[in-house]
Amino acid sequence: MDASTLHELLRAVAAGRLAPDAAVQRLRHLPFEDVGDTLVDHHRALRQPLAEVVYGAGKTAEQLQPIVAALQRQGSNVLVTRLDAGKAEALRTTFPAAEYDPLGRILSLRVAPPTVRPGRVLVVCAGTSDLPVAREAVVTARFAGHEVQELKDVGVAGLHRLLAHTEALRSVDVLIVVAGMEGALPSVVGGLVAAPVIAVPTSVGYGAAFDGVAALLGMLNSCAGGITVVNIDNGFGAAMAACRILAAREPTP
Repeated sequence: MDASTLHELLRAVAAGRLAPDAAVQRLRHLPFEDVGDTLVDHHRALRQPLAEVVYGAGKTAEQLQPIVAALQRQGSNVLVTRLDAGKAEALRTTFPAAEYDPLGRILSLRVAPPTVRPGRVLVVCAGTSDLPVAREAVVTARFAGHEVQELKDVGVAGLHRLLAHTEALRSVDVLIVVAGMEGALPSVVGGLVAAPVIAVPTSVGYGAAFDGVAALLGMLNSCAGGITVVNIDNGFGAAMAACRILAAREPTP
């Protein structure tokens, strides 16, 4: 339940359109609900840009089902990350309205109309091998209600590909830059734009890339000042960082 839904609920009680007992039933599981192996946080959307997002890796389909159902009952839009195709198929059997992105391994279920939030995000992807992480960021930021654009395969091995999109780079409010190998792309982008840059190292590369550690260290040591760096392969975390930056610009309700 987000802030606007809670406000509407309280207004309905005040106007006599909803009985207090009915409102109590709606609020009964706030701030959290015990669904067996998980305590679902129904207050998350009151504090942050999104309701609780479910991390799908390591959970069985049987554990995920009641979590998604609990969020759905409270009127929350549901996002499940790091979800393999088998578990996604099981969830879609129970929740046929859910949509699954196999590249980003992310499932979304719209319960309430999408919130449209100001702020444009550009996800810049170094290479095709980095696309799964980039897509996770794209789906998450769009799910949060922001306008999201994608710029693919513009890594530093062919810098002219990136420079052909300088106008697009400078026309958005936040940039998420996804790269593996040596992780140089965020430094280049950071030197071209004034907007916040969020760097995402990926586990793409040969042996000395150390499953993304080389890219992570390169991004942390960027000579372009003010770049934010998230964890390896964490497209979701980058999107949430962008959402927090943009939410800070919104007026408090």
